[in-house]
Amino acid sequence: EHMEENLRRARKGDLKVSIHRMEMERIRYVLSSYLRCRLTKIEKFFPHVLEKEKTRREGESSSLSPEEFAFAKEYMANTETYLKNVALKHMPPNLQKVDLLRSVPKPDLDSYVFLRVKERQENILVEPETDEQRDYVIDLEEGSQHLIRYKTIAPLVASGAVQLI
Repeated sequence: EHMEENLRRARKGDLKVSIHRMEMERIRYVLSSYLRCRLTKIEKFFPHVLEKEKTRREGESSSLSPEEFAFAKEYMANTETYLKNVALKHMPPNLQKVDLLRSVPKPDLDSYVFLRVKERQENILVEPETDEQRDYVIDLEEGSQHLIRYKTIAPLVASGAVQLI
């Protein structure tokens, strides 16, 4: 909004205007791509996302915005309605229930993620890839970047000590 306001005040035909306009389009693209990615993950793992929100402790910050939470609830309701209307009503009565938590795959917490350390962390236990390797402990220096299994650093992401990139 600030950049758009600056563009309205700028002189027409100025080279800066076209550069700023391109930068605004780039920012819009990055933001919309980020939001599409988040919505795709919510759609893919919606029962688990909602279950995590349900079991969240009092005072613990939510990983979803209010709009994303509303989207996830509506997506789950629509999915259940669709399943009932299209398939389940044609099934025998004992098979007309579906547990979406068991039916939808869980997020893969063993996948590797890139992260940037915002606050120095000491004695982070890294689990081995195979049984033949031993556990080892690492220190994460502020500003450093790493490729680590998500499960290992999930609490640090939640606390804001590290940032996924």
